[in-house]
Amino acid sequence: MDLIGNRTLADLLVERCGRHPDRACLLVEDRAGAVTEYTYREVLDAVRRTAGGFAALGIGRGDAVVIHLRNCAEFVFAWFGLAWLGAVMVPSNVANSATELRYLIEHSEAVGVLTEPDHLPMFAEVLAGIPAVEHRIVARGAARDRTPRDGHAPAGFVPFAQLSAAAPAAPADVDSEDVVEMLFTSGTTARPKAVMITHANCLWGGERVSRGAALDGGDRLLTALPLFHINAQEITVLAALTVGGTAILLEDYHASTFWERVRGHGATVVSLVAMQVRTLLAQPASPDDTAHRVRRVVYAINVTEAEKDEFERRFGVELINGYGLSEGGTVVTMSPVFGDRRWPSIGLPNYDRQVRIVDEEGRDVPAGAVGEILVSGVPGRTLMKGYFKDPEATAAAVRDGWLHTGDNGYLDEKGYVYFFDRRKDVIKRAGENVSASEVEFALLAHPAIAEAAVVAGRDPVRDEEVVAFVVPLPGGPAGAPAFEEIVEHCRSRLAAFKVPTRIHVVPELPKTSIGKIEKKLLRRRLSDLDPAPGGER
Repeated sequence: MDLIGNRTLADLLVERCGRHPDRACLLVEDRAGAVTEYTYREVLDAVRRTAGGFAALGIGRGDAVVIHLRNCAEFVFAWFGLAWLGAVMVPSNVANSATELRYLIEHSEAVGVLTEPDHLPMFAEVLAGIPAVEHRIVARGAARDRTPRDGHAPAGFVPFAQLSAAAPAAPADVDSEDVVEMLFTSGTTARPKAVMITHANCLWGGERVSRGAALDGGDRLLTALPLFHINAQEITVLAALTVGGTAILLEDYHASTFWERVRGHGATVVSLVAMQVRTLLAQPASPDDTAHRVRRVVYAINVTEAEKDEFERRFGVELINGYGLSEGGTVVTMSPVFGDRRWPSIGLPNYDRQVRIVDEEGRDVPAGAVGEILVSGVPGRTLMKGYFKDPEATAAAVRDGWLHTGDNGYLDEKGYVYFFDRRKDVIKRAGENVSASEVEFALLAHPAIAEAAVVAGRDPVRDEEVVAFVVPLPGGPAGAPAFEEIVEHCRSRLAAFKVPTRIHVVPELPKTSIGKIEKKLLRRRLSDLDPAPGGER
């Protein structure tokens, strides 16, 4: 047994409440700007009552419930309330289409759903064909007059207020390696797979972040990233609970007001991704940019070195780069907060981690050589328990105690890890490997390009070609840059075989809820675009 022991999420919450009952545990700011704060005692009481409400409906150990909510207190109460009973949370991206939602519900074998009024029309469409979903719950009051604020709910739905008013439930007899959550991955061609996350995975996640970022009980961790993603769950909520700090959740992200919220809530730790860094830099500079209490910015998804330097100078913070994935129980590496960061390194392996870089035959490669990133661990404890109903994919991903991440990277002579690319994002061109990220960084250095994404296109002679999608910077030097200008710009920064052969200028790039570019949609778009030689406008 490791330092987590046989503890669960219920144990973690009870322990922290026992030590700091009146300390702020959770603060939520909704879309309208209303702020609600809960102490550890209040959160524990709400979780126990929510668990009692779930139990009264007949939901119990092993039952899966889909949560389709924006950031709100009800999300946290339901997450921990289900964990309290030994049930399983299935978080759903609120941007999911009806087709995606139906697949998620059916594949997870969910017996219940929890959503909010804005999404009721889609749920009515989806649930009409899924009679197995016995329990339907709606939270968060009125929206567009669909749900009255007095606690009533539309036909077939139970108001969340009924759950939270129930008698407190006793915690179930749950093992730390029991599944507490299913996180659906975003695949490129295959259907998303459901990653089974255990109580031990969650507790380890909180430990890694809190130790890696050197957090303590006085920290106030803020995020505007969605709770249906593992980033917000572990880097903000679980890390805060691990040290007895405060988790601050913003329902929406708005670059124009985000830093004001950071200051107003007294945040000491902020979690950001590249989209947020870039949009914050695009805001007018203010003397108040450095007037804050932030001492750590936990960061993922690389920006350019110039953007990193400008962000750190302007806001008076350091970006603590990191790398993780759902299958690995989130964080794998983090930049040292007290040591050399070696940007753009994604850091050193966390204290409980071992990382290898191997070639296609599974042999370790020397420092500087690119290969697949492997992470050691124990399934169900420090690695995912597996993919739900997919033993073949599980066996392919975890072999002999090593998770094969599907990501390429390399080590330097000091053991720092560098991300190269997703293996599926490496473009094979005439026998050469082209990193899509490397080409994107070159494109982003152009003064008239705001965003860029690179994918592989078909080339009948060279196997694949380098195809770029670029978003021009509003009010740039002379509008959208010409194809020839971009090519010449890239030629000055990249080997000839890496230079894009097709460039599509688009008004925007498709993105996920946390700002990641959805390259699978760009690949689909390629077939609809005219592959005229000499570039695209």
